[in-house]
Amino acid sequence: MNVIWIILLSVSILFAACTGRLDALTHAIFDGAKAAVEVSLFLLGIVSVWLGITKILEDAGIITRIARFFKPVITRFFTSVPPDHPAITSITLNLLANFFGLGNAATPLGIKAMQDLQSLNPEKDTVSFEMMLFIVLNTASIQFVPFTVVGILSAYGSANPTAVVLPTICTTVLMATCGVAVLQLFRRLKK
Repeated sequence: MNVIWIILLSVSILFAACTGRLDALTHAIFDGAKAAVEVSLFLLGIVSVWLGITKILEDAGIITRIARFFKPVITRFFTSVPPDHPAITSITLNLLANFFGLGNAATPLGIKAMQDLQSLNPEKDTVSFEMMLFIVLNTASIQFVPFTVVGILSAYGSANPTAVVLPTICTTVLMATCGVAVLQLFRRLKK
């Protein structure tokens, strides 16, 4: 990745020098750096808020109730995970964070879910089927309202930042379905 970055930067400087637009390149570099910092801080704020809300919900015991509510759905997918195992709660929270478009906030929850699933894995050096299934569902990231994308679009002045909601729902559900189907196909082929 560093090599690609250096090549892109070198080609940009070369073309800017050849066309006499080094000042425009300098302005673009600083504007891009400024925008990157602003977006990073914006996303950090979203992640912080949702992680804080998650911690409050956890301390209040609401997380356990939410996990209990979604337990029948999650246990149907993750049949080898005992219904009362902490992995069910971790998986539920991760999928709910993704469901509400909070992919950045879902990351620590996903790491916790993988650790919980690894504790059930009899072969520690091999990924279990449940771990693969979780990776597929997490990567597909079924989203109802992509808050992060809507927030970025509105921060950049989009006239209709919610226009991405329906395409996001359709795409993420389709990708999750395809991913699970392919995973099940490979599981059957392995047997």
